[in-house]
Amino acid sequence: MSDQAASSALSKTYNPQETEQKWYAFWEGHHLFRAVVDPAKKPYTIVIPPPNVTGVLHMGHILNNTLQDAFIRFKRMTGHESCWIPGTDHAGIATQNVVERSLNKEGKTRHDLGREKFVERVWEWRKQYGGVIIKQLRTLGTSCDWERERFTMDESLSAAVREVFVRLYEDGLIYRGKYIVNWCPKDHTAISDDEVNYTESNGKLWHIKYPILHEGRSTPSKKFLVVATTRPETMLGDTAVAVNPKDERYKHLIGKRVHLPLTDREIPIIADDFVDPAFGTGMVKVTPAHDPNDFQIGQRHNLPQINIFDISARTNENVPMKYRDLDRYEARREVLEDLEHEGLLVKTEEHVHNVGRCYRCDTVIEPYLSDQWFVKMKPLAEPALAVVQNGTIKFYPERHTKVYQHWMSNIRDWCISRQLWWGHRIPVWYCQGQDGKPGCPQPIVARTAPATCPHCGGANLKQDEDVLDTWFSSWLWPFSVHDWPQQEALGKVKDLNYFYPTDTLVTAPDIIFFWVARMIMAGLKFGPSFTGSTDPAKNVPFRDVYFTSLVRDDKGRKMSKSLGNSPEPLDLIAEYGADAVRFTILYLAPLGQDILYSKEKNEIGRNFANKIWNAGRFILMNRDQVGEAPRTTDGGCNLDHLDLADRWILSRLHSTTADITAALAQFDINRVAKTIYDFFWHDYCDWYLEMVKSRLYGTEPDAVKQAVVSRALDVYDAALRLLHPLMPFVTEELWQNIRPRGPEDSIMRTQLMPADASFIATDVEKEMRFVQNVIETVRTIRSEMGIAPSKDITLIMRLGFTRSQESIQRYEGYLQRLARVKSLTFAAENARPKLSASAVVEGEELFVPLEGLIDIEVERQRLQKEIDRVSGLLDGVRRKLENESFVARAPKDVVDKEREKLDAFTQTVEKLEKSLEMLKG
Repeated sequence: MSDQAASSALSKTYNPQETEQKWYAFWEGHHLFRAVVDPAKKPYTIVIPPPNVTGVLHMGHILNNTLQDAFIRFKRMTGHESCWIPGTDHAGIATQNVVERSLNKEGKTRHDLGREKFVERVWEWRKQYGGVIIKQLRTLGTSCDWERERFTMDESLSAAVREVFVRLYEDGLIYRGKYIVNWCPKDHTAISDDEVNYTESNGKLWHIKYPILHEGRSTPSKKFLVVATTRPETMLGDTAVAVNPKDERYKHLIGKRVHLPLTDREIPIIADDFVDPAFGTGMVKVTPAHDPNDFQIGQRHNLPQINIFDISARTNENVPMKYRDLDRYEARREVLEDLEHEGLLVKTEEHVHNVGRCYRCDTVIEPYLSDQWFVKMKPLAEPALAVVQNGTIKFYPERHTKVYQHWMSNIRDWCISRQLWWGHRIPVWYCQGQDGKPGCPQPIVARTAPATCPHCGGANLKQDEDVLDTWFSSWLWPFSVHDWPQQEALGKVKDLNYFYPTDTLVTAPDIIFFWVARMIMAGLKFGPSFTGSTDPAKNVPFRDVYFTSLVRDDKGRKMSKSLGNSPEPLDLIAEYGADAVRFTILYLAPLGQDILYSKEKNEIGRNFANKIWNAGRFILMNRDQVGEAPRTTDGGCNLDHLDLADRWILSRLHSTTADITAALAQFDINRVAKTIYDFFWHDYCDWYLEMVKSRLYGTEPDAVKQAVVSRALDVYDAALRLLHPLMPFVTEELWQNIRPRGPEDSIMRTQLMPADASFIATDVEKEMRFVQNVIETVRTIRSEMGIAPSKDITLIMRLGFTRSQESIQRYEGYLQRLARVKSLTFAAENARPKLSASAVVEGEELFVPLEGLIDIEVERQRLQKEIDRVSGLLDGVRRKLENESFVARAPKDVVDKEREKLDAFTQTVEKLEKSLEMLKG
């Protein structure tokens, strides 16, 4: 577009809605997010943490995806082939629950449809409603390569799941067994240890008598032992009582038997080192089918395993008739009533303990004995721990390394089977037999459905009913998105080799175990099959992991809909604009610290967008009036007719670029945001543009003015590029308009101006700081002494030995323009002008004569009156804080506010007294 068109295209105010829709369509339409294999470029890859297909945008997504987009855009603008792969997770339990609720409204259950039809219904739901969050991410400005979007149930990703299952099984790392699992009675499925949320709960500890039987007989003696339990209902499944073999109190009881109250069973007293003699009575009931520790005791002592609950945690046929078909808490009430009636309930104590709940539905988890599939984790965990310990993979912030090490060092086997219909069905089949013969006992594990049993040739096969844990597909995400293991058949070999390993993972710390650790394990285990290398550095799924902060409200509370403190991101974007929301969340997000967020804080980003918009309008207005010098051939900044302000802004630009580069290397995006903000708002807008006005509106030749305009545009252009990864829409709109562009040009495909040390001049920046301090000091004097903004002043300076009058006079134009100094003079060494306000800046004394600017006597009276008023307030606060009773009894925040008042009133009185002293002549 022409220069004239460029200027007129900038409206008086910035309209985010129009700009955002226009430029996102432009970026997508010109395939500017697309990444291709380019051996001439270094790749930079991020795989999105795939949100649940049922999900909608929340503030955590805003933070996470803004961070990813900023990293991707910065790398794209530093010569990398940036590839950000998006996608969604099939989210087994969550998605199945959504569709089941939909069926319930029709008066149906999934069982009415049957498995095949229900799964079809889920796919229909996914087609119609799934992936809403992916569409919403576009409104945020995310520059994902949408042509690479994946879904964890895509056929090629499903092939990866089956391949991994078979390989792990063949390596002896997957097994099936009857074990205690975390069972959700609501969702009717097992969940892994990592999917259980533990919270401290106020419960009770019941002490129960178990009658000791006569030696060699089945009749109770008059002696009892007492056990303590938090779950008396499970005593109906007890198969032993255990004591510690070193506990002298109970050694004589080991080997004896007791009558199990409320039943017709007798159980042994055994010795096991697990028992803590200090807990309760030092005797514990052993229920192998309903407690993981008891299960292990039962394994060691070959105890029976009696499961007393069904899949809904209701009592089953294994308990006495009276207690059958009761909810577990109903059963508890019945058991306690009967124990008390029979005189077997000794006492009840208050007891604080951890209660596990399902991370999906918050139902209290039931330890449950069932047949499940597991992955042996220790062989996978050891190399995955090593690559973090030796720095092959780095965590930001680093403190998460210790959390990771602790978990990996104490890892337990992973229960991977889920009793659901939606998900990757376990690739195992069972022979059902034929011609009246029983089926073969060995399971058939295969990548594809077998036609016949490999053991007997029978064709009557049945697939395992369970599906795999959702995380079993997402732990393969960094390489399955490139169609492994079908990369050769699908023509993705080059993509996999080029874009794997990925570079940066941005994720929440609460899934460090669910996802981060498992991806590292999977990369190290299966990476050699496609990298052809045993070097861990070439097989790890990523090199750096950035753990996001937790977004809280401005009172420090976790955001939730129930508290009403969780703003809707799309509403924020509609009100403030995507750039404002993006910039604000990054500006508030120090690495590793929680974010205190409120809707109103988006004014930070909106005001910033308006500030740089107005700066662009100012420059273009002046360019239209005086023109612009010819562009430099190297694309750098115009260097003609430089003065102090020009050399200073060029130094600040390159210093800022160097600071941002260093901050990015440490993933300190918060520092990036604050650095570019300070440069753009303060250095460029508040100071540089104000300083160049004296040249643009002065008597300098047109060639000088054109060079000034050109340089201002060059610096503005470079700053827009630095800001673009954080605020992509407004920077694109401004960049397109400040100079003529081609029809396919975009700021996102330009390169950042590299920091050039030859432009960084610390002496120039130091000198400019002095000038700025003088101007700010004079402005403060004007304000404190009540000098009208329209009045010009005289500035008298008494110099020390570090600066000459000639050096100061070079900056007189800045003082005239920015502090309304009509004349600058210099005083002799001991001279002090009468009735003048004074200050010291870096050792140089400043005086502003006040006579004629203000009514001296009226100002003295005003100041004295204000001193008296504030001193009275100060005395009141001081007396309050000297009152020991007040300080001891008042809430801390009240006392702190009084102390803040004390400091503020003290400083105010000191300033007022100083001003009054200046008026004494």
